[in-house]
Amino acid sequence: MLRTHTCGELRQTHSGQTVTLAGWVETVRDHSGVLFFNLRDRYGLTQITFLQEKNPALAETVRTLHPEDVVQITGNVQPRPEGIVNRKIPTGEIEIDADSLTVLNRTAVVPFQPSAPEIPAEETRLKYRYLDLRRPAMQKTLLLRHRITKVMRDYFDELGFAEIETPMLGKSTPEGARDYLVPSRIAPGQFYALPQSPQLYKQILMIAGYDRYFQIARCFRDEDLRADRQPEFTQMDLEMSFAEMEDIIGIISGLMVRLMKDVLGRELPLPIPRISYDEAMERFGHDAPDLRFGMELIDLTDIAKTVDFRVFRSAADTGGRVRAINVKGAAEKYSRKDIDGLNAWVIDQFGAKGIAWLKADADGRLAGPMAKNFTDEQLASIAGRLGAEPNDFLLFSADTFAVTCKVLNGLRRRLAAELKLIDPKEMNFCWVVRFPMFDWDADGQRWIAMHHPFTAPLESDLPLIDSDPAAIRAQAYDLVLNGFEAGGGTMRIHDSGVQAKVFGLLGLSAETAKEQFGFLLDALQFGAPPHGGIALGLDRLVMLFGGLDNIRDCIAFPKTAKASDLMTGAPGTVATKQLEELAIKVNPKTP
Repeated sequence: MLRTHTCGELRQTHSGQTVTLAGWVETVRDHSGVLFFNLRDRYGLTQITFLQEKNPALAETVRTLHPEDVVQITGNVQPRPEGIVNRKIPTGEIEIDADSLTVLNRTAVVPFQPSAPEIPAEETRLKYRYLDLRRPAMQKTLLLRHRITKVMRDYFDELGFAEIETPMLGKSTPEGARDYLVPSRIAPGQFYALPQSPQLYKQILMIAGYDRYFQIARCFRDEDLRADRQPEFTQMDLEMSFAEMEDIIGIISGLMVRLMKDVLGRELPLPIPRISYDEAMERFGHDAPDLRFGMELIDLTDIAKTVDFRVFRSAADTGGRVRAINVKGAAEKYSRKDIDGLNAWVIDQFGAKGIAWLKADADGRLAGPMAKNFTDEQLASIAGRLGAEPNDFLLFSADTFAVTCKVLNGLRRRLAAELKLIDPKEMNFCWVVRFPMFDWDADGQRWIAMHHPFTAPLESDLPLIDSDPAAIRAQAYDLVLNGFEAGGGTMRIHDSGVQAKVFGLLGLSAETAKEQFGFLLDALQFGAPPHGGIALGLDRLVMLFGGLDNIRDCIAFPKTAKASDLMTGAPGTVATKQLEELAIKVNPKTP
């Protein structure tokens, strides 16, 4: 080994020992013939000292060093002199009086220094990811990821789960997002698909008798990206046979208790709160509600039906909704210019017509440009419904139910951030249950599965499958953490007849279902046990446990918002010969 210890290991108890360290140089400092630099590896920092008078030649070599040179040093551990102890780092009470230095590798001029407090632009960080990954914050995050994964594996092993890998090369099936396709050289014109999830394979494993399966699974989806989404991602995948929803919720709740304890050193009381999908949409406007602050959505549609204000009355009379949030004590914090900015934002982001607003004055009376459209009695009713008090700021949305959900959920999250209502250390979990089984597609032309087409309906709702699909609720459950979906799962259909009916509702003919999912339909006829499972987004969990706001900071080598790798240059072109071997011809895409 080129070192006897790491750069974060040495303490006062090692004083007097001769040690060898290796790592990356931080800035060399020269104080009247005493030279210093911090030597860094992923374990920490150790201060190295060189005395000019002790070894002039060695001191001159030290003066030639640049930040990020890789060196090996040997020397004696000694306590730092009184007054220069660094309490900010674990090794701050000692330093190494160096006797020798070997330069293992010189660096080119770096575009940024990993040890610098300033964070470079993300494009630069991604292009020089090998430098970015040296930053202590990135190392801390990736080690957090390792820790979370280790706790998960230990936890499921203790509960008798078997970790089983499923294929990367599979069959393309319509599961929502676009597949990443892999052409077959052996079968020209045919393609594998990279897995969007191990869904079908893990159901096959249940039918095969492996009643407790889990996997840290790589998944791929060719979809538009955002801060918490990547084209390739990792999920903790789980499936159980002879289990009910409560069993899976219980096991995952226990996992969260273990993670909170072992990773963050904090207690998570059980049970984790649970709300229905309908309640989440009514109270928060989103199926992954952030419960760390108030500003719940309040319905005013009944009041709106009695007023002359055209915006409210029209929405209420045509089947829409009038809903509002109360931003407590914020009336004086938002000027007319600020409100105009909020209005433009909801129009741009959510396709809304805009927002209306009122402010409660020092006496609690509601005032604002639209106040003249209401009687004093009506204003009092609105104030009472919203619990308005002096200096409260009331924001209204009058539109379809879906639009009011988007607008007010967006506003409550944005305003909570702007007003700093959220404790960054808070970890707020909840389960959302009883989702609708089906939803209409964007064009309102056909049913689509709210989760996926293998989700089992509630037993009590099964008779509605032939008469009222809109009323069917699914045996589905999402784990929500700080307003993000941390995981989602369902109990699965294990009866081939029910599965065929669901495919029919989704517009799949018997022939199409057989072509795309024939292996699953066949397997369901060979003794399929009741089963269900869940997938937790590992990248997102690391982001939330690490208190970060961008999923790219939780992945060693992420893609940009345009799904490109700035470090390697992927995606890129390939040789014509390779394309010919795959029977592929590239047609340039016209603008």
